[in-house]
Amino acid sequence: MQWFKVILAGLIEIVWVTGLNTADSLMSWIGTFIVIIISFFLVISACKSLPVGTVYAVFVGIGSVGTVIVDMILFNDPFNSVKIALILLLVISIIGLKLTTEEAEK
Repeated sequence: MQWFKVILAGLIEIVWVTGLNTADSLMSWIGTFIVIIISFFLVISACKSLPVGTVYAVFVGIGSVGTVIVDMILFNDPFNSVKIALILLLVISIIGLKLTTEEAEK
């Protein structure tokens, strides 16, 4: 359940980063701020029982990869094979970190 929170927080991070890029009214800024609060609440909640470094790496990795993909799809950011290779390297690194991190038993 805790890793689900981290994944959900990472997906929500994509929303709020996109919101920072597109917010143009008071209501969109308020909505973005609320989504930021939800995202960080989920990460902080997960950090209470999971390794903080790994949680943060997974959270930021999901947000980074997702934001780059959203930029390419929605905002016509140029598709670049080097960029895709670096995203794949980031994903592999995050998976490796997750697989090599031992979780404390309760």
